[in-house]
Amino acid sequence: MQRGRGLVLPVLRTLAARQSPAEAAGSCNLSSLSSMMEGTSGSIIARAASSESFNLLPSWSCKGQALTHRKLGSASALEEQVTSGQVPYVDIETLIGDEKSCISERIRHIVQAEVPSLTRSAEHFFQPGVEGKRVRSSALLLVSSALSAGEMGDPDKCRELLKPDLRPYSEYPEEVRRKQQRIAEITEMIHVATLLHDDVLDDAETRRGLNSVNKMFGNKTAILAGDFLLAKASVALAALRNTEVLILMATVIENLVSGEMMQSRSSQEERMSLDYYYRKTFLKTASLIANSCKSAALLGNHEEEVAQLASDYGYHLGMAFQLVDDVLDFVGSSSSLGKPTFSDLKSGIATAPVLFASLEEPQLVDLTLRKFRYEGDVEMASRLVAKTSGVKKTMAVAESHAMKAIKAVDMFPTAESKYSEVCRDALRYLASSVTSRRT
Repeated sequence: MQRGRGLVLPVLRTLAARQSPAEAAGSCNLSSLSSMMEGTSGSIIARAASSESFNLLPSWSCKGQALTHRKLGSASALEEQVTSGQVPYVDIETLIGDEKSCISERIRHIVQAEVPSLTRSAEHFFQPGVEGKRVRSSALLLVSSALSAGEMGDPDKCRELLKPDLRPYSEYPEEVRRKQQRIAEITEMIHVATLLHDDVLDDAETRRGLNSVNKMFGNKTAILAGDFLLAKASVALAALRNTEVLILMATVIENLVSGEMMQSRSSQEERMSLDYYYRKTFLKTASLIANSCKSAALLGNHEEEVAQLASDYGYHLGMAFQLVDDVLDFVGSSSSLGKPTFSDLKSGIATAPVLFASLEEPQLVDLTLRKFRYEGDVEMASRLVAKTSGVKKTMAVAESHAMKAIKAVDMFPTAESKYSEVCRDALRYLASSVTSRRT
């Protein structure tokens, strides 16, 4: 084990050297902490927001159109923006809830198969009440409307577009919004396909508070159902007849596979690197949101510069979402998460809270190198993380990404209508709410 420590400590020393004296003393001021990340925008410096103290998970309550906040501690920069009204509360479900329901109904129509068991397994997570947060399709639809109200700004056309489109999924849709809805469908099918495959790889028994598909139908059926969804998504993608969008979404699938291989095959020494973690997070999570938002902008006939802003929003939203997800693995409950806590530790995976915590508790290096496989390792690692600022530092990076997502929206071209302005506020609120979620 000493040999492994010798390879890892230089990485940790490099990260520690980036800390200010205040950080070294245990403060949560992260103004000097930065990590280079490769993303859809090229090289991006992710610098945690400077903050002496901040809430880990603020608690929100909404009354009408006003947003009230129950304080749990000192306010972070993002929290201050929300409570000051700079990031107003928007009821996202009122804006796009009906449209998302239509998309889900169409997906259930699309995934019908000749073999009943394949249909049941493929449509399992598209059933009402089991669909999850649908953050990806929410972001995509809001980006589409934020850039141009278009058909959704016309009451008559809007009513028609909120009816499920039951045309064959291989048929070319003429309407711009229908094309963007197709990307939402494709995005959700790709996402669920990865969940089915991941649950087999992780031998997971629960997902979204229910039995996983592999638990219900077996590994073979779960894998085939995932493949089936990817095939359906590919046909629907080809039907859009847009080469650039086809390349973007096909790249997502490549990234998802590459990210999974990075997670399962890379050395533990590589996994102790934050750069590695950020790259893997982009491939496994942020790539899908970034490329789907960019695809929606391109299908809306927007210029490359505008499409890139949509991509930037999706990238930073995806990074923030996954960082918070990794925090919830430590501070959430099994009932709220719909899956066991410490699932990454139990799978031998070191996420951002562990990587940051290892700067203060070197014992975590040894635990990570042996993949937390000995009896008591998971419990010890969770206790060590709780003693450090690992969770707080991870939340600071998540907030930094959320703020950058908001800034991307601020750079959108002048809104064409009041509806577009409201959808921009919804995008800002979505980014801010990602860092306060508990599930």
